[in-house]
Amino acid sequence: MKTVSVISGKGGTGKTSLVAAFADIWKPLVVADCDVDAADLHLILAPEIIQMDDFSGGKTAVIDPEFCRGCGTCFDVCRYGAILPLHKANRFSENIYEINSLSCEGCGVCHWNCPYQAIIFEDENNGKWFVSRTRTGPMVHAELIPGAENSGKLVTLVRQKAESVAQEKKLNLILVDGSPGIGCPVIASLTGADLAIVVTEPTLSGLHDCKRVIALSLQMSIPIAVIINKWDINPEITQQINGFLDTVDCVYKGCISYDTMITKAQIQRKSITELPESRVSSEIKEISNALNLILNEHS
Repeated sequence: MKTVSVISGKGGTGKTSLVAAFADIWKPLVVADCDVDAADLHLILAPEIIQMDDFSGGKTAVIDPEFCRGCGTCFDVCRYGAILPLHKANRFSENIYEINSLSCEGCGVCHWNCPYQAIIFEDENNGKWFVSRTRTGPMVHAELIPGAENSGKLVTLVRQKAESVAQEKKLNLILVDGSPGIGCPVIASLTGADLAIVVTEPTLSGLHDCKRVIALSLQMSIPIAVIINKWDINPEITQQINGFLDTVDCVYKGCISYDTMITKAQIQRKSITELPESRVSSEIKEISNALNLILNEHS
């Protein structure tokens, strides 16, 4: 089984559009949408959900107002300012406490130190994960609640479920739509991948962030291929990117032209390769053939 992770140093480079095109060309395969903070691959692949479950990335503390004695121990031990006087009485105290869930870091110190066991330490619901059917094969994806933490943990869960589905369906390729940037979700998207496809754009910010994500991939000893999307809107920066790529260990580099047909495909909830043949779809197919050869060489 091979895993190909498509990543980008910044958002808006066309990474997801390229993933949808590769999924169409390489089908059947398992697609894992690991951009859990802002998932959008479902807008193109139109998944039909067949399995759904909650995701808990950590725990949160809750004071039971019926059993709080108002002793203030939790207030004293909390280092995040999450414990607040409720200014309300119960059968034990004139002033009980409550926990501000937005400030709570889920460390559990208040729970372990409460002498009356009045603080519940329970799993926090941070989002949902799904297994779906699509026209390219199974898809594993997720939604993180806005502002929730532990997106890296959710990405790892999506990767694990994708591997299980691939084994169950006897499919030998997992295509990962990774998160942009170089943070924890990207590291989780890359871990164990056989090939990292870095998608960049011909802008100064694109070049800067491309350098960072390439350095991350190389540090993780993952072979990298780089694709410059919309290269012809700024040939000068494209030349700078190619110059930089000549200085690093890159197994493949390619370019995709700017084409409004990609936008038209998105409006129709299709990948560019599902529309009548165009210049950009031909370029993507040539790139996919080259990447196939690279994957076979590393078998």
